[in-house]
Amino acid sequence: MEQLVTGDAVRLELRPASFASRAVSGAIDVAVEVGALFVLLIAVTPAVGHVDDALAAAIMLLVLVTVTVGVPVTVETLSRGRTLGKLVMGMRAVRDDGGPIRFRHALTRGLVGFVDVWMSAGALALLSSLLSSSGKRLGDLAAGTIVVRERAAAEVRVVAQMPPRLAVWAQSADIGRVPDALALSARQLLGRGARMDAIARDAMGRQIATALAPYVAPPPPAGTDPEAFLAAVLAERRRRDVERLGRQEQVRRRLAEVDPVEAALARARRP
Repeated sequence: MEQLVTGDAVRLELRPASFASRAVSGAIDVAVEVGALFVLLIAVTPAVGHVDDALAAAIMLLVLVTVTVGVPVTVETLSRGRTLGKLVMGMRAVRDDGGPIRFRHALTRGLVGFVDVWMSAGALALLSSLLSSSGKRLGDLAAGTIVVRERAAAEVRVVAQMPPRLAVWAQSADIGRVPDALALSARQLLGRGARMDAIARDAMGRQIATALAPYVAPPPPAGTDPEAFLAAVLAERRRRDVERLGRQEQVRRRLAEVDPVEAALARARRP
């Protein structure tokens, strides 16, 4: 997974497309372009037979550039990074900061693609993709883009459960200063831990628990497992959030009884 940080300091997690997916996508696009090129050449051949050789060569070159560069550039610009092959494989080309590509990005990808895909018979694109950790071909490197997966298996969000032996401690603990970023890291570990290597999971759990400890008082009972500590903090945060929302709803209802405007708003909020 590729972690990128935007100009607004927002961390993005992008899933670069696999080499196999990009190869299949590229093969689909090339097949479509070859088909279109074949049809156009058949259509213009009778016309170029009545002109001199130089003009005929220019027309043929124009047809070639139009199909191999103009068509993919136009399609990627209008579809914000998709071609037929990418659409079939569930992929999209985006900027390195995660934003949608523009015409200049598509044009750079198309022009360089004429070299690394067509002129080199795909050899340069293949070599570049294999050497790049993100699977980028030369066109991506020049344009500052990356091809990512759009379709991914839906992940079930795991709700942290309160470990019974920590319930009493958690209810009296001060956890109001826990940063959201640390809470998110803990939630991701608990949700994805089953797919992680046991040693790496244990090390990450201890690292997050150590970072979380200064924001929690009093500390958990001695000998508490790091993941149990994280689960207790997350479960208690959720319980307190639910209680706070319930209290806010009760206040709104009491106000609605005496304030006709608030009453109208409360009725509008009801499902």
